[in-house]
Amino acid sequence: MDLGVRRLDTAYNYLRFASHRALAEVAGDLLGEFEISTKVGFFPDGHSLDPLRLRKAIEQSATELGRPPNLVFLHNPERSLNGLPKPHGRDALAAAVTTLTDTVRTGLSNAWGISSWNAEVLMPYLAEVPAPDVLMTRCGLTCAPAALDAAGHLAELLNVPAAGRWGMAPFGGTPAAVPWPAPGAFVRGQVATTPLQAAFAVAYHLPDLAAIAVGADQRDHLAELIAATRLDIDPARVAAYRALLTQRKATVTS
Repeated sequence: MDLGVRRLDTAYNYLRFASHRALAEVAGDLLGEFEISTKVGFFPDGHSLDPLRLRKAIEQSATELGRPPNLVFLHNPERSLNGLPKPHGRDALAAAVTTLTDTVRTGLSNAWGISSWNAEVLMPYLAEVPAPDVLMTRCGLTCAPAALDAAGHLAELLNVPAAGRWGMAPFGGTPAAVPWPAPGAFVRGQVATTPLQAAFAVAYHLPDLAAIAVGADQRDHLAELIAATRLDIDPARVAAYRALLTQRKATVTS
């Protein structure tokens, strides 16, 4: 809160399925000052799109938080869909989405969304799926051209508004693999910044996003990223970078 954070993102399966209890215990009365998003789909025995299991997980999440979450994501649905025949997969996804929309209708959550680590796998199974309030996809300089394209196409296909396009894993989970940019590669003006901040700021444009979920376990790291959100990114340089990615992809596949 001291850093200006007012939105927390977690999941039913985080912290060995204890994240909601831990969050409620640590935050106490302050929990009401935050918007909470969570995710359902992973269970101790694996991933599932079973509507009954999803609903029970959402009910348990609300109970452990002591309040309905502001947003519930369907967590990486492609994990259960990958390899399924399209008709079966589309039916399974539709049933799962219906469960999430029903929880909004009945007050178990305030909004619903889809969180997808691999949008390319998910896209073939989207048939007559209503527009989610939020779509969360991978983002940033570690994303391959196909992943960036798929994230953008998925948002368009689902008619997700600009404010509902969120990103995750801007450093790919392994900072050592990030192609750290020179501070002036994307940032306009002569401002003091670091490669970390430049990489984070440009992640909001790879693809175009309104918010990005990041880890909060290191306060100094978090403060540096929050400062980076005020940097002025040059869209022309981002467009040039995307064009270079496209050219590289064409060269590799030709």
